Amino acid sequence: MTANPPPVRDDGPARSRSLPDVPALAASLRLGDRRALARAITLAESTRADHRAAAETLITLLLPHTGQSLRLGITGTPGVGKSTFIEAFGRHLTQAGHKVAVLAVDPTSARSGGSILGDKTRMAELARDPAAFIRPSPSGLTLGGVARRTREAMLLAEAAGFDVILIETVGVGQSETAVADMVDLFVLLLAPGGGDELQGIKRGIMELADLVVVNKADGELAAPARRAAADYRNALRLMRPKTPHWQPRVLLASALTGTGIGEVWAAAGDFRASLEPPGEIAARRAEQARAWMWSELTETLDLRLRRHPAVAAALPELERAVAAGRVSPRAAAKSLLARFLGPEADRPAAPKET
Repeated sequence: MTANPPPVRDDGPARSRSLPDVPALAASLRLGDRRALARAITLAESTRADHRAAAETLITLLLPHTGQSLRLGITGTPGVGKSTFIEAFGRHLTQAGHKVAVLAVDPTSARSGGSILGDKTRMAELARDPAAFIRPSPSGLTLGGVARRTREAMLLAEAAGFDVILIETVGVGQSETAVADMVDLFVLLLAPGGGDELQGIKRGIMELADLVVVNKADGELAAPARRAAADYRNALRLMRPKTPHWQPRVLLASALTGTGIGEVWAAAGDFRASLEPPGEIAARRAEQARAWMWSELTETLDLRLRRHPAVAAALPELERAVAAGRVSPRAAAKSLLARFLGPEADRPAAPKET
C-alpha cells in the first residue's frame, strides 16, 4: 500500500451482487485501504438479508478497533455554507496530520426516493485529499435526515484509522436529535444578515448545540456576524447547559477566507478535554449505543411489519379506507397488528401473581 493512495470515487451503493470475504475485508480495512472502507460501507447500507448478515459479522470483528475518534455533527439552515465550511475545516485538520472522514447525508425525495449525492462536487479539494474520505449517503426516510446506517459507517471509518468523523446533516429541524444521538460534539452553523436570526432558530436546536459557529463572517457581513454572535451568546446564557462541564460557545468563522477555522478546532479540543476526564464522553457513547439498539429494533420491526404477507395484502385497502374516513387510524393500526402478531395481539397481559 502506498503512503498516499489515490482518492476513492465512492459514489454510493455498488451494483455488485456477490458477498465479500468478510475476514479479508476487515483485514484490508484495518490497514487503511480506502477501497475496502468504501466496500464495507456499501455492504452496511445494503438491505439484502445476506448482506445485512455479512455486515453484522464485519462490524462485530471491527468493534474492538473503534471508538478512538472525535465525532462531530454539523448542521445548519440551507444556504449557510455547510459543505464549504466542512471542506475548509477538513483541510485544516488534514494539514495538521489528522485523518478525516466526512459522512455527508443527502436529502432523499419523499416522492421519487432519489437523492443528488453531490457532496464530492461541493468539496472537490477535500475529496482529492489522501487523508480524507467522503461518503455521500441518501438519507432515505430516516428521522433527522441521517442515513439509517450512518452509525455503522462511522464505526467502519474509525476502524480504518480515521480519527475525526464529521457528519453533515440535511438541515435544521426538531428531528436533528437523531444526529446529536450519535456524536460527541454537536455544531450548529449559522449565517448572519438574515434579519432577526433568533426567530428562525428553534429553541430545541439551540439546546442541542455544543458549539454555535456564525459562518460567512467576512467582508460586508463581518459586522452583522459579530452582532448575531452577541445575540446567540445572550440566548445561550438563558438556556440550561447539557452538562456542568461545558458551557456552549459562540464563534465567528469564514469558510471562504479560512479565518476562525482554527479556533473552531481549538474549541473542539477544549470540549474533549473538559468532558473526557469526568467520563462524560464515555457515558454519552454508552447512552448512544442504547439508543442505537432501540432505533434498530424500531426500524427492523417496521420493515418486517410492512413485509409480512398478511399485512402487505391488507395495507393498500386499509390506507384507502383511512384516507376516505371510513376507518379510524387507530382501528386500522390495530387490524394490521393483529395480522402481524396473530390473535395474541389483542389479548391483555396476564396479571402478575402476588
